[in-house]
This record gives sequence, structure tokens and C-alpha cells, in this order.
Amino acid sequence: MKITELASPRLDLPRTTILALDLGTTTGWALRAPATPITHGVISFKTQRFEGGGMRYLRFGRWLAEMKAVVVAPEGIGAVYFEEVRRHLGVDAAHVYGGLMATLTAWCEQHQIPYLGVPVGTIKRHATGRGNAGKAEMIAAMRAQGYAVRDDNEADALALLHWALAQEAGTVLDAEVRRG
Repeated sequence: MKITELASPRLDLPRTTILALDLGTTTGWALRAPATPITHGVISFKTQRFEGGGMRYLRFGRWLAEMKAVVVAPEGIGAVYFEEVRRHLGVDAAHVYGGLMATLTAWCEQHQIPYLGVPVGTIKRHATGRGNAGKAEMIAAMRAQGYAVRDDNEADALALLHWALAQEAGTVLDAEVRRG
């Protein structure tokens, strides 16, 4: 995991901790807390042998709790943004995404953390200038900003975090954000 400090003064404006997620069996994540570098990575929620179907969602919930616990900001996680996917190529991917999104939104409601789903095209347009950019283009865009990303999930989470920061999401959450 590469830790990179933001050089742009505009991106330093938000004063709350933001968690950005690209939900899926392999979930990409990016975390930005005030006065700390951005951290990012990927985590697998693939079902293990002999596990029931709900175990991936329990492990995801535990991972969210761990992320909340490691945040050193006094207010904890101030906002969660996730990639809002409206079309899946397979039924299994749609089921996994739906379960992870349900787990995430319930967890945010429980902890009174504002959350917002951002359309895929919006994230891609912000990162590359094209709303239909491919995986390789997203990876290249994040590498051009100095991040050593491993895959498209991590690149998407970083691009989403940069979109949220550019919207000054840490200081003014618009009316679309839901509160618990």
C-alpha cells in the first residue's frame, strides 16, 4: 500500500474523514483523514470454503468497524462514498453488490455516518474526462497522480475519493446525502 500526500490545496479543504469504496467481491477502498496522507488498498470478501453465504457480509461489517476504529480523527469517519452501480454483467455480481451495499448503508445508519452513492460515469468522467473510460484508463489516471494501484477496484476508490474531495464533500454534504 502506497501512502501519498495530497499536494493540491483545494483537496486539503475538507476537515472530515472520508471513506470511499468500490464495492464488490474485491473491494477497493481509499481513506482520507484530516492532516494525514491518503491510504488505499483492496480487500477480498470472497466466500471461503465451508462458509455460508452471509459470512462475506459479516466480514465486511467487521472490516468497516476496524476502519472506524483506526481513524484517529476525533469525529471518526465523517462521510462514506460508494460507487453506485446500476448495471451488472452477471447475477452473482449483482447479488454481492446488493448485499454489500445493504450492509454498508445499514452500518452507516447505525453509526449516524452520512453516505452517498456516486454513479460510475460521474467518477470516470472526473478521473479521465470520459464517462465510459475502461479499467486500464482508470488505473493509468490514478498512477499519473502518483498512486501505486494494484487493480481497477483500488483505482476506482481513489478516483471516487478525489471526486468527493473536489466536491468539498467533507465540509458541506449536499441534500442527497442520507443521515441516520
